[in-house]
Amino acid sequence: MLLSVHAAATWLMFGVTLIVQRVHYPLFSYVRTDDYEAFQAAHMRRITWIVGPAMTVELATAAWIAWAPPPGLPPWMGWAGLALVLAIWGTTGLVQVPLHARLTDGFDAAAHRRLVATNWLRTAAWALRAGLALWMLGHGAAAP
Repeated sequence: MLLSVHAAATWLMFGVTLIVQRVHYPLFSYVRTDDYEAFQAAHMRRITWIVGPAMTVELATAAWIAWAPPPGLPPWMGWAGLALVLAIWGTTGLVQVPLHARLTDGFDAAAHRRLVATNWLRTAAWALRAGLALWMLGHGAAAP
């Protein structure tokens, strides 16, 4: 059950970040200047209801797996997964959130470019996590 919840949260976030990276963030530059501040505030408010719970579940289950790996799961898998989650949280808090805050004052092309460019780090980390979560699910399910 733990590995299934973990995989579901990870795959949800992988899907969200792919959509945000490839569709949503690039569209930020098409919002009219007069509407941009309201758009950015609405984006931040609405996306938080999706990513907040999913990222929290992912972090909690990753920590649980690292500290108490299910039978059949090599401990390194849990620690690798937790390290990736912490990297994602780190870049979210130290890079993406401040850039979004900067964009609440209006569209800033440099901040937007940096947001899109640095979000590739999170996208790559979630891609790795998605593969690792499936691998863990397979190893955990294969346990006697």
